[in-house]
Amino acid sequence: MAYANFKPTVWSKYIQHELSKMTVLQEDCNTCFEGEIGLGKTVKIIGVSRPNVGTYVPGSDIDTAETPADSSMLLTVDQFRYTHFIVDDVDRAQSQEGLMQAYLRESTSALAECRDRYIAATAAAGTLRSASLAVATAADARAAIDAALVTLWDNGVKVTDGVSITVSPWFYALLKNALTAELSNNAELLQKGVLGLYNGATVKMSNNLVRDGADDCMLVRTKNAVAFASGIEKTEAYRPDKQFADAVKVLDCYGAKLVRPRELYVVCAHKA
Repeated sequence: MAYANFKPTVWSKYIQHELSKMTVLQEDCNTCFEGEIGLGKTVKIIGVSRPNVGTYVPGSDIDTAETPADSSMLLTVDQFRYTHFIVDDVDRAQSQEGLMQAYLRESTSALAECRDRYIAATAAAGTLRSASLAVATAADARAAIDAALVTLWDNGVKVTDGVSITVSPWFYALLKNALTAELSNNAELLQKGVLGLYNGATVKMSNNLVRDGADDCMLVRTKNAVAFASGIEKTEAYRPDKQFADAVKVLDCYGAKLVRPRELYVVCAHKA
């Protein structure tokens, strides 16, 4: 090929990133088992039942000690996801510095979205749920969330128990005018996905929620309703044989379990 016909590519110093979906669901899980589950693939979560309360009559014997019911369950790390990519030395030399870091960032975002979708699916299997709701107005949205909160309150959940409401973008657009406090200027809370408060609960938005037919499965829950733990998080860089390039493998292993079903309510709704 004649040199005059060669048209070199000009590499931009700006790196285009893929749009990340809003990853907020892990923030509202119970992650206290993280340290234990690293020792193996499964951890047994001990369930504690509430003892009965008796009336003591002075001078009389009390009832025989009761054996509380065993409500233990297993949390298993059974989700395994990875990314694996390669960056040629020539590409990296011709591009602006930071190409490898950009790929790592996209890798992290993609894996985080997988976590959120899995947590959403685990939570959406909860037994406390609404019928399919056609939501057209802000009043409809408020009524759906109010019904969910009343159910949790009836189950003994307190306003101070840290309830979160995670909804789809279209539902949030209807609900936002009912928020008792909008937090759009609070950078720290925005990083955690918190957009406002409603009846003492934090309101968040996610496009990683489960779609069941026409319905989005939106979640109203305490932080203790779903347990989440990651077992292995590895990032390995290496130089492939016979290539002038760097490659990176990222492994993410985790599991989630609905451990307090009475503290989670699924709002099944679609746009009317």
